[in-house]
Amino acid sequence: MGTKEDVRSRLNIAEVVGEYVRLTPAGKGRMKGLCPFHNEKSPSFQVDTEQGYFYCFGCKAGGDVFSFVQRSENLSFGDALRKLAERVGIQVEAKYGERSNRDLYDVNAFALAYFREHLPGPALDYLRRRGLTDETIAAFELGYAPDSWDGLLKHARTKGLSERQLLEAGLLTENAENGRVYDRFRGRVMFPIRDHLGRLVGFGGRVLDDSKPKYLNTPETDAFHKGEVLYGLDKARSGLGKAENGDAELIVVEGYMDVITMQQHGFTGAVASLGTALTAEHATLLERLGTRSISLMFDRDEAGLKAMLKGLDQVLGAKFRVRATSVPSGKDPADALLAGDEAGIRQALAQGVDEVQYRVQAAIETHGTATAEGKRRILMELLPRMQNLDPLDEIAEGVRAAACETLGIKPEALLEWIGSKAKRRTLTDTHLAGMSAGRGEEENELKLLRQLLIDPSLLAKLDGSTPWRNESVRKVMLAVQGAVSSEAILDVFRGQPEEQLLIRLLFEGRDSGGLSRATNEQYDQKVNAYAAAAVDDIQATLSIDAMRAEIGLLKKQVAEAAPAEQLGLLKQIQELQRAVEAEKRGRRGIA
Repeated sequence: MGTKEDVRSRLNIAEVVGEYVRLTPAGKGRMKGLCPFHNEKSPSFQVDTEQGYFYCFGCKAGGDVFSFVQRSENLSFGDALRKLAERVGIQVEAKYGERSNRDLYDVNAFALAYFREHLPGPALDYLRRRGLTDETIAAFELGYAPDSWDGLLKHARTKGLSERQLLEAGLLTENAENGRVYDRFRGRVMFPIRDHLGRLVGFGGRVLDDSKPKYLNTPETDAFHKGEVLYGLDKARSGLGKAENGDAELIVVEGYMDVITMQQHGFTGAVASLGTALTAEHATLLERLGTRSISLMFDRDEAGLKAMLKGLDQVLGAKFRVRATSVPSGKDPADALLAGDEAGIRQALAQGVDEVQYRVQAAIETHGTATAEGKRRILMELLPRMQNLDPLDEIAEGVRAAACETLGIKPEALLEWIGSKAKRRTLTDTHLAGMSAGRGEEENELKLLRQLLIDPSLLAKLDGSTPWRNESVRKVMLAVQGAVSSEAILDVFRGQPEEQLLIRLLFEGRDSGGLSRATNEQYDQKVNAYAAAAVDDIQATLSIDAMRAEIGLLKKQVAEAAPAEQLGLLKQIQELQRAVEAEKRGRRGIA
């Protein structure tokens, strides 16, 4: 059996990508073309054939050949691996359980045909009363499970299916005391549940009267994991990432009927979780399918919406822009649309509570900003959502920016506090007072890292004493000591969160795509010469910024210190000021 690396070694990323994108030469080891993941007129998409990566300067998509196929065809990694393995004639081991899952899909398809056959009658009348058209009913394959203890079981026996097969698919229930088996779904409208690939993984059933439970789902099986499936996503996925602005919105509602009715009325992004909150598994899947924005539309009051946002999974919030809303009439979306309130639904979606806005405003309303204690409590409440320093986490960045603007905190001071566990526990008035307008040290660190990716030999210029503020930069600097190539640096972080940052910096730092092939060699020589000089300049800037920050802190300590201590603090300030001036004089290009 072959491995991922065996498959990778036989692939030429340019050949694979070239089947989806028209590529043209863009310098040494580079190809460029129009990005397949967003609409553009000028090519900003590049492939590095030597490194084996792609990157788009427009939408920031990047990765290796496997992630390109995953994103292009909306496949899981395993499916992309098998597709590419077949391309190069390598057999890879199937995931455990795939064969039994195939059998479960077939059993579910058998049950669906049975349920569809029994739809005419009270169940069909109920669906029509709820405003569904015959076309919608057929598109969503709705059916009915007769009110019989063993109707499906008897039918299955006539077709050669065993009790064990129906039990494994969750279509039968077994009495633990006497071993009797009977149909799980009886007297219910049946909603087939398909995963994002359209595979029939389970069912949901709703009673036609007021009996309990109102809804019943397939239990967990080898094919059905409710924390990984979103009802309606197999239909909604076609619009994700394909709006004119590349930002189609997913609308998460509560029930099957909400999804079906909304999609019938043109809200094609409607899906529903199956009795669970959105999970990290949902987030991974939706990100792969191109989702950028999510609206949570639940039948709850404003307090409930705020509580939902406050408890939002950190992984989910880190990947998407999330808003929460409810139908103004207080009805669920299906009932509102049945009553003709489509305008109310659109208005609610346009006016949802923004996650960044809510988190910051709610903390301010709770604690106030008039006192140091209030500011301290605000920062501690917002900390869990601010501490992810991944540059791609727009919500964390937004919360940090809003906190800085509202509380008058300088961004670099906030980042320093976030990165220091000790300071989190002892956030004193002095620390708060020291958080004022800053100079952007973190951006300089990213510039430095970009130059090191251009020429890793420049690592030798670093003396190891720089106190990195950006957590991603710090991790990279610790891990790449001794690296001799940018590929070696990337190899350390393959599959890690830092990989996307490194790919972006690598492409930005070596972007020769706009140059002709004839001038590319000259360009590379200039880039290498600039990189060596830039390392010196950026290190000097970081050193100056660090000393200035220390001077600012010492000045505040002088104001609070006893007279006997003030003289010593003033001497430290003078020494640091002289050091700053000396550093500036020695820095290349600064007068």
